[in-house]
Amino acid sequence: MTAPAQDDPRRAQLVEHLTALHGRAGRATSWQSEGAYLTRLAGNDGHVSVRKRLSLDDIAFLAHARADLGDFAEIGLRLLALHRPRDGGGITSDVANPIWRCRSCMWRWPCPTFRVFLEVFGLDKT
Repeated sequence: MTAPAQDDPRRAQLVEHLTALHGRAGRATSWQSEGAYLTRLAGNDGHVSVRKRLSLDDIAFLAHARADLGDFAEIGLRLLALHRPRDGGGITSDVANPIWRCRSCMWRWPCPTFRVFLEVFGLDKT
């Protein structure tokens, strides 16, 4: 009988970090509906003076938003660099549509990682 696989403690740290970030984002107030209105208020210098009551959750989210978004963009770009299609090789009866596989995980294209990107960003509506 084999022992259960131990989880990498670094993975647990990443899960904890991402869970906290997801929670902060979920508790913060969305400004999406106010975006169009605030854009029209921009002055010649491109700035808008805003008077808004912010909760502690809003402040915590905004304090880290720039760095967190940059980190996520970097993660996304690196994952997309790893998970991209390549010719799967082999013999096919349809030479116009060869079988593609992911360069990294070797799943048939599109691989699960790529499909998650499409789903999360709402681009899977094809």
